[in-house]
Amino acid sequence: MMKLAVLAAAAGSAAAFAPAQQGRLSTAVNGYENELGVIAPTGFFDPLGFTDGIDQEKFDQYRTAELKHGRVAQLAVIGYITPEIFRWGFDIAPGIPCADVPNGVAAINAIPALGWAQIIFAIGAVDVRGWLGDFDIGKPDLKGKEEERALQELQHGRLAMLAFLELLRHDSQNFVSPGFDGYDNMITGLPFIYGN
Repeated sequence: MMKLAVLAAAAGSAAAFAPAQQGRLSTAVNGYENELGVIAPTGFFDPLGFTDGIDQEKFDQYRTAELKHGRVAQLAVIGYITPEIFRWGFDIAPGIPCADVPNGVAAINAIPALGWAQIIFAIGAVDVRGWLGDFDIGKPDLKGKEEERALQELQHGRLAMLAFLELLRHDSQNFVSPGFDGYDNMITGLPFIYGN
């Protein structure tokens, strides 16, 4: 009887480690697998299911938001790199020149409330009213390349979102533990900007 119990226990535990039967997974999701921005190897990537049960109008709103966030992230990456090599000559707030404001996360505490109010007001005005307008100067001739350029803008925005998150992570870690990585500069991948 004891041998039978041991044999049953061994068979049961062996079955626990056997590979599970895999069903065939479908890559088609809600008909959006042919939209611009769906690229190999990921295909249509929506791991959180934001597009489950939405119509084309809602999808277009999500795509517009993705483009806007990508553009903001591109500006944010430039905003991280630029102060490493250039400082504006004006005061961010009365008596506080831009040259005295540290880069990155350290600037949060260095900018007074009036400076933050100016920044938030300017961003809000542009976002709500679009005060910057639409300029004809500097627009490339895209005849026949509109879709290719739209895909490039989407991809660049996605890359910029990841780049900004990494810059923020690195800068925050360096703010908490200065010199954790052994480098003196924020942008370690571009040593030429520091004259090295």
